[in-house]
Amino acid sequence: MKKNHDYGNESLSTLEEKDKVRLRPGVIFGSDGIDGCQHTVMEIIGNSRDEATEGFGDLIEVIRFKDQSIEVKDQGRGIPIEWNPKEKKYNWEIVFCILYGGGKYENNGGSNYQFSIGLNGLGTAATQFASEYMDVTVFRDGYEYDLHFQKGENVTDRKNGYRKTKSDDGHTGTHIKWKPDLDVFNDIHISLDFFQRVLKRQAIVNKGITFKLYDEESRETYTYFYENGISDYVDEFSEETSFTNLSYFELETTGRDREDKPEYKVKLELAFCFNNEKNLLEYYHNSSFLEHGGSPDKAVKNAFVYAIDKEINKVGKYNKGEKKITFQDVEDSLILVSNTYSTITSYENQTKKAITNIFIKEVMNDFLKENLEIYFIENKIETEKVLEQILVNKRSREKAEKTRIDIRKKLSKKIDNISNRVKKFVDCRSKDKNIRELFIVEGDSALGSTKMGRDANFQAIMPVRGKILNCLKSDYEKIFKNDIITDLLRVIGCGVEVKSKHLKDLMDFDMEKMSWNKLIICTDADVDGYQIRCLIITMLYVLTPTMIEDGYVYIAESPLYEIIDGKGNNHFAYTEEEKSKIIKKLRGNFRIQRSKGLGENEPEMMWETTMCPNTRRLIKVTPVDAKATKDAFELFLGENLAGRKQFIEEYGYKYLDRSDVS
Repeated sequence: MKKNHDYGNESLSTLEEKDKVRLRPGVIFGSDGIDGCQHTVMEIIGNSRDEATEGFGDLIEVIRFKDQSIEVKDQGRGIPIEWNPKEKKYNWEIVFCILYGGGKYENNGGSNYQFSIGLNGLGTAATQFASEYMDVTVFRDGYEYDLHFQKGENVTDRKNGYRKTKSDDGHTGTHIKWKPDLDVFNDIHISLDFFQRVLKRQAIVNKGITFKLYDEESRETYTYFYENGISDYVDEFSEETSFTNLSYFELETTGRDREDKPEYKVKLELAFCFNNEKNLLEYYHNSSFLEHGGSPDKAVKNAFVYAIDKEINKVGKYNKGEKKITFQDVEDSLILVSNTYSTITSYENQTKKAITNIFIKEVMNDFLKENLEIYFIENKIETEKVLEQILVNKRSREKAEKTRIDIRKKLSKKIDNISNRVKKFVDCRSKDKNIRELFIVEGDSALGSTKMGRDANFQAIMPVRGKILNCLKSDYEKIFKNDIITDLLRVIGCGVEVKSKHLKDLMDFDMEKMSWNKLIICTDADVDGYQIRCLIITMLYVLTPTMIEDGYVYIAESPLYEIIDGKGNNHFAYTEEEKSKIIKKLRGNFRIQRSKGLGENEPEMMWETTMCPNTRRLIKVTPVDAKATKDAFELFLGENLAGRKQFIEEYGYKYLDRSDVS
């Protein structure tokens, strides 16, 4: 087969405007998946928001329809539709059918919009091109204009491309309804959560504008409004748990990114407070949420570390030779929202998740340093609290980093390496993780009887020496210094799920690394045995909760009584009710004895009552069981003194006969 190697001028073609979008949506919207589809919503809402911030309307309504179509209504001036003599085109063509069209280019951002979400003119036209259909209704100049598009083409049944009728109520605004096209995006099912999140964020940074969402699917209406913008949002988020008052800084200025670049306007506002219970960093620019921050993020991090480090040095709070703070130490207790605007914006890409303006970074950095210095001078009591807390955060982080290194060393030791073998752990022969069982038993005596009574092919034994540490009353450093816990975790093999902001990189938990089908907790049927059982369940719930959620953890039920009939046959009762039934059935001529500890059982009895899959009784530990166990431990052995006192007052009389009080 002869290949065609011709590659001349006739081989190249320029895509039509709509095909630039329909065939390459990822270039325009950053993705041909749900992220790109969601971006179309942002573009249309952005245009309505631009009108509202210029003083034209204070209500933007969004409707999410069951068929995945979307409608946005505003009270703006209404998009110009008719003939544009300057451009020799209809305005509807410029707005809806030409990429980089629109009215946002003149005078550093457009004479119509000082601070616009979208300065590139892609949004409306690109969304129209990417839609299965788009219906547009515009109210302006006493008329109603209607346009209908399908698959990027104007299909309005009129010579000039729009239907025009008289409207006498003086109402102005634009209504746009569209359905993202599955021929363009591979997913158009935009969740309700996305709409709620986006409209709330728009309300946060556009003070005084109401954003209303109606969801046809749930028939619910959601309204978002923040009279004072980001200040109200910071107050709402902190829920009155902050240990400082809210601070608010704002600035308007002009500058340029380079000497040879044009000058542009910048407006910025920041609201922040310090809080021990929660933290937040959110950046917005021209009303777009900056997921990755960019320039504002760099400015905030640099300024806060500089200003706080300077203040700590000034008052001499560092220990001798101590390292300086990092932004992580500040961030742990900081709630901050930044809202910036500029007439020229450099985005990292079309999806607008970060900005790169050099001047914004520099002016924000200098402005924050200056104002934080003033804040520290004017608020001595708050400053003392802030410095103390950040130093606590820093020292906790450094302690956690040391703990993390120690934990990694301990848990990374291989079980099958003879030099690192876990003391007294007895493995089984099979390597098939679908049948392997690990019995966690109480003490060395139980190790002997279970080892003799087990099926060595698939049952392994791990003895717990003494009482395991109460993980609820211990920090991670103490927990992982405990050999019983670390040995058990090494045998289990799947890592740990550490819930600590300073130990995030220890989150290496992986169920695939666990080589067991069941973890079976096997303790004596007495008070000490029950306590050890509860401690083990609590440990697993704290350090490896997914194992419990996925159903790998069991309790081996031990018999309470051994009943021997006249012929020498053994009968085992696991409850008082079972004991009564057996005695009734035997009709006398029997002897009964309380079951011995596991270590005193004969191997045959261990196999029959506790280890044989056909005769044993296993109780699966569920997340509800584990949580109840944890809650009980928190009540009886934790720091909840008031709860413990209340429980004793209400229920203590029931346990007097078991108490060791004379």
